[in-house]
Amino acid sequence: MCNLYTMTASVDELRRVFGAFQGDTANLPPFDEIYPGKPAPVLRRGDNGQGLKLEMMEWGFPGLAAAKSRPVTNVRNLDSPFWRGALNRADRRCLVPVTRFCEWTAEADPLTRRKSKVWFGLHDDADPLFAFAGVWRPGPERPYMALLTCEPNSIVGAVHPKAMPVMLRREDMDRWLDHERVSACELARAYDDGAMRRLA
Repeated sequence: MCNLYTMTASVDELRRVFGAFQGDTANLPPFDEIYPGKPAPVLRRGDNGQGLKLEMMEWGFPGLAAAKSRPVTNVRNLDSPFWRGALNRADRRCLVPVTRFCEWTAEADPLTRRKSKVWFGLHDDADPLFAFAGVWRPGPERPYMALLTCEPNSIVGAVHPKAMPVMLRREDMDRWLDHERVSACELARAYDDGAMRRLA
């Protein structure tokens, strides 16, 4: 289950992949380590339902207050009532730009006694930018977002056999943002092994 990724693309690189968008178009700093609870750049439909809007969102939906639970960062069960409101509404789906993501080894290193980071991304070092499928909701200071997960492919599954983030192909981004729930959630499937690689 992903709890660390990077987004080091420039605004111009975002435009090249995602097209034009509204919002703060000043250049972004590199986000070398995005952990749960941290702000990250996210693209969603504009307030009129047209085009895209770039917005900073905090990673993790607030947990259930009655249970004093921690923020929930990954959407694992698409049928859970906790996520139903966001998934049913196309305007609450979003694209989370990513240049690489991390899964942790299952076993700790015998010398350091720490689990190791394993990074994954696309094949092309010159064009590493892609998007996770996400959902978002308003918040008192900034919006919150969470990432969809699915069964892993063999590349990610060799390190983390439980799940991987839903990586969207470029031709599927509009479908995720605009289609009705069933069609959009059909995209919650493992990314093609041949289109990505283990980076380190």
